[in-house]
Amino acid sequence: MLKYTINDLEKITGVKAHTIRMWEKRYSVVSPKRTSTNIRYYLDEDVKKILNISTLRKYSLKISEIMKMTSEEINEKVVELSGRVGDYEGQINNLFISMIEFNEDDFNKVISDSILKIGFEKTVMYILYPFLEKIGLLWQVGSVFPAQEHFISNLIRQKLIVAVDAQPRTKKRDAKTFLLFLPDNELHEIGLLYYNYLLKKHGHKVIYLGQTTPFEDLIKTQNIINADFFLTHLITAAVPYKACEYINNISKNFPDKKIFVAGKQACEQESDTPENIIILRNSDEFKEVLYHYI
Repeated sequence: MLKYTINDLEKITGVKAHTIRMWEKRYSVVSPKRTSTNIRYYLDEDVKKILNISTLRKYSLKISEIMKMTSEEINEKVVELSGRVGDYEGQINNLFISMIEFNEDDFNKVISDSILKIGFEKTVMYILYPFLEKIGLLWQVGSVFPAQEHFISNLIRQKLIVAVDAQPRTKKRDAKTFLLFLPDNELHEIGLLYYNYLLKKHGHKVIYLGQTTPFEDLIKTQNIINADFFLTHLITAAVPYKACEYINNISKNFPDKKIFVAGKQACEQESDTPENIIILRNSDEFKEVLYHYI
């Protein structure tokens, strides 16, 4: 069980630290523990409670009203309200709670309900991507430990693989071949899997190399398959390559191919990229390309 500072609570829940202190004083919302050196800290139960209250406050419920409710009533009300179409923040909060509890059933319920209401692609765009971005930031400051991140990432990965496998096997008449890969030592595969899904949904052929692809293997593979397009996804900053150098290296080795580069590290590159490199700011840009140009 992690110990959280009040600043951690603010980052996770979006509720200001001074508001949390006020709720503690007036309503005993949470009761922080203290270390041997008298430093206040909070536990998982406190995080869950503040997340739930934050969700209810969005719907104009007063804190005084919420505190009259039992824990069970609060949970039921959160499920009822956060299930509404458009309440992405509430669903993200619910995903965070499922991660803290290592609760696969609750994770599946949130995702399944969302897919039913707004579809798979909007669920990825408006719930899963922002949730993963939040997790990434919290992991960097130590508010999430690696096992939690691995647990939830693998559940999301499973959902994407199922979605990819559900796409029809038939290719459209003018289908193109895309080579999808991640750089050596890049393990964050979720974004690449989503692009794989989009390509197969549009009837294109995908050669999926996945995580940590050595550059020499990329060259060997292309010599065999002669893909029409390349697509990679650069997320991790702490890997043994610089995004700009990697992008330039791909461009130089495959000058006659259009190469799509997505991900946080790609989006931070300057605009003077090689002509055959197309930086994707988000997956909606790629969908536009698929609909209108390929």
